[in-house]
Amino acid sequence: MAAGFPRIFVSHLSGIAVFDPNGDQVGRVRDLVAILRLQEGHTERTPEGTRWRTVADRPPRVLGLVVELGTRRHVFLPMTRVTGIESGQVLTTGVLNVRRFERRPTERLVVGELLDRRVRLVETDEEVTVLDVSVRQLPTRRDWEIDKVFVRKGPRGGRFRRGRGETLTVEWSAVTGFALDEEGQGAENLLATFERLRPADLANVLHHLSAKRRAEVAAALDDERLADVLEELPEDDQIEILGKLKDERAADVLEAMDPDDAADLLGELPEDEKERLLALMRPSDAADVRRLMSYEERTAGGLMTTEPVVLTPDATVADALARVRNPDLSPALAAQVYVCRPPDETPTGTYLGTVHFQRLLRDPPFTLVGSLLRDDLQALAPDTALPDVAGFFATYDMVAAPVVDDGGSLLGAVTVDDVLDHLLPEDWREAEFDPEREVGDGLRP
Repeated sequence: MAAGFPRIFVSHLSGIAVFDPNGDQVGRVRDLVAILRLQEGHTERTPEGTRWRTVADRPPRVLGLVVELGTRRHVFLPMTRVTGIESGQVLTTGVLNVRRFERRPTERLVVGELLDRRVRLVETDEEVTVLDVSVRQLPTRRDWEIDKVFVRKGPRGGRFRRGRGETLTVEWSAVTGFALDEEGQGAENLLATFERLRPADLANVLHHLSAKRRAEVAAALDDERLADVLEELPEDDQIEILGKLKDERAADVLEAMDPDDAADLLGELPEDEKERLLALMRPSDAADVRRLMSYEERTAGGLMTTEPVVLTPDATVADALARVRNPDLSPALAAQVYVCRPPDETPTGTYLGTVHFQRLLRDPPFTLVGSLLRDDLQALAPDTALPDVAGFFATYDMVAAPVVDDGGSLLGAVTVDDVLDHLLPEDWREAEFDPEREVGDGLRP
């Protein structure tokens, strides 16, 4: 840390790289862990009556950083192991404990739990919204603390409501209310901090928040973003979040999910709840999900998505390339198009074959896809068992494969990511590292 112990706002720390003494990156900062230090408080009279006020006049001590490793595991890095924060990077001693981070009851996640809170200015008793907080290293060079709070006056808004209220930076002791439980805490500034995260990484952030904060963040996400994040969360988190949404919103989010993921999630719900949500979905989306739920989970039919790129044989290469450019398609689904007789929505007319993306790039734009078919590989039957599906992918180096019924109609496509999801242990997102790989103690004080 440079001389003078400069102030660092936590929104600038989120996502920056963490390096060991050899210059090797070990992960990225996802949050800070702090512990509040409060005086005992006092009573005061207000127009509404007498109340007890706790004033946090002692700045919170920052215990350490939550660091996301390359494996997406969150671990705890004590501030005593941080040798410097400069030029958009964190330098460490290299001593790191790779046990999964678990927040203790007395600890607070600075980004996850303090931003967007409604607190009060001590001097005027005015309610304000926390937009950011800053941390600084103490002269001892061992301890860090939160020293300033950046707030906005007026109604709850956040960075997505510009021009709503005066902003100011105050000392930590100038505000009160951080220690109180808050109902309906917003999530605008937390989401602004993590807006560039991929769905899988944002899902990992949500997984480590409290259930209350998860629900608040989920409520603030738009339907498409929440659908993408839900697909990456463990099953228990999916059910918890969906259960806290209003039925109409839950149905909208399910519609935005990939049909196979929506079917997997609905399959874990009680029958009455499942039917209630299906009834609220658009009939076409509900029909796709119901069709997927009719297959055994660990079969090609249970694994497939009903929304591959389907073209008729008179479509051109230009048409096909325009379809696979869709940014909402996963790389596996965009890898090839499926050529079928009309109708061109699953279940289609007669399935004719596939055309790989690489072949599309080699031929003139006006070429008809019907002349480029690859039909030498047999399609999967919907009842093909998962081990056979995996063997098919491994044998032919596939990233996606068609699923066709006895009548020759394309039902959908299985992608390699869905195969992996079902081959890995159910708790693979929670899997612990081998303790023998841990280095040093790195424990919280």
